Amino acid sequence: MKQQAVMVVGVIIFMFTPSVRGSQPPSDASNLVRLEDYLQYASLNNANLKAMFEEWRAALEQIPQTKALPDPQLQYGYYARQSEMQMNQMVGVMQMFPWFGKIDARTEVAAKSAEAAQQKYRGAQLTLFKEVKEGFYEYVYLAKATEIAKENLELLRYFEEVARTKYTTAEAGQPDMIRAQVELARMEYVLSSLEQLREPVVSKLRSALTLPTDTNLPWPKQEEFKAVPLDYGRLVTLLIQKNPELAGLNFEAMAAKSRIELAKKNFYPDIGIGVEWTQFDKSGGNSGRDAVALVFQMNLPLWRDSYSAGQRQAQAMAASIEHQKIDTENTLLAKAAQSYYDYNDSIRKIHLYKDTLIPKGEELLQASETAYKAGTIDFLSLLDSQRLLLDYYLSYQRALADNRQKLAGLEMLAGAELESERTN
Repeated sequence: MKQQAVMVVGVIIFMFTPSVRGSQPPSDASNLVRLEDYLQYASLNNANLKAMFEEWRAALEQIPQTKALPDPQLQYGYYARQSEMQMNQMVGVMQMFPWFGKIDARTEVAAKSAEAAQQKYRGAQLTLFKEVKEGFYEYVYLAKATEIAKENLELLRYFEEVARTKYTTAEAGQPDMIRAQVELARMEYVLSSLEQLREPVVSKLRSALTLPTDTNLPWPKQEEFKAVPLDYGRLVTLLIQKNPELAGLNFEAMAAKSRIELAKKNFYPDIGIGVEWTQFDKSGGNSGRDAVALVFQMNLPLWRDSYSAGQRQAQAMAASIEHQKIDTENTLLAKAAQSYYDYNDSIRKIHLYKDTLIPKGEELLQASETAYKAGTIDFLSLLDSQRLLLDYYLSYQRALADNRQKLAGLEMLAGAELESERTN
């Protein structure tokens, strides 16, 4: 009953995940536009996540098996050749009992292994969410980059028309018109390249969502950017406390200690208690009564070298897990430090482009266009202003996408959604 309750909890874990809580289940993949829709759809359909959940279920089903006693043994004997005691047949039943503490140790191993499997399931869910978020924000970037490229293409067509007009009125030379046409061709290539990139980006999302290869995904909806201030000390604390990989290793270490206890118990015998009934032949005036015997049985653990080897094996496995814990924690902390820097650097870039570079770039382009029409600057200077502003727009969108992707990576390391953690 307890295991069934735990399984139910596992099924609805994602329903209480802040990213998907409160949203309606998406009915059609072709209608996915919000990040919440993507996360919920992936939680319900991702094949690897389902596999990890079944592994957790399988580990839970091991617990009742370890608690069970071995099956009783039934013996039957028929005396084909009778002795003077005139015995006809016998029936016996024997139940073996493991030495004191063996069942508890076995159950503890299974229980901790099941909790380790639960942490692997949690880790798979967080990894899936990270993949979906990275894919989603890459798709958002591609949508905005394509939109910006189209707008710049229209702007360059306008500039080409201006250069053509000035050429026909002899206010400018033919090189200006040729430069505009070259820049137009370059921008058409950029736009075409971005449009061709859509299929690889969508393909990654389809893989995370376990969708058929012919499923089309509409352009996603971009969220309003809100910087999530993070405290590195708090991040490290969360990582150590909640990271599912570390938590899983902690449970594996507990299971390993129980295996050592179990190995020690193998030096002691298992005990069997049973009853045996023997029937005597009562023909020919023989009045002998049937016999009933209580039977005691135990195995003799004489081959102690094998038990010692089993104990040393369990101790070595426990030591190995402790070393893995140290190495994993160090690796995760190093990743967290780099991701924390990248995340904060992306916030600095976002503010730089949004508050300074883009407004100045727009101002420069407007002034350059006016100056070119007035004939005070050449066409190359006008194109430089356009290229500069295009680079600022794209870099701003790249920084927005990087920020959300780095946050997703930090959330996977911390084992928690950092935005909801900050508001709690």
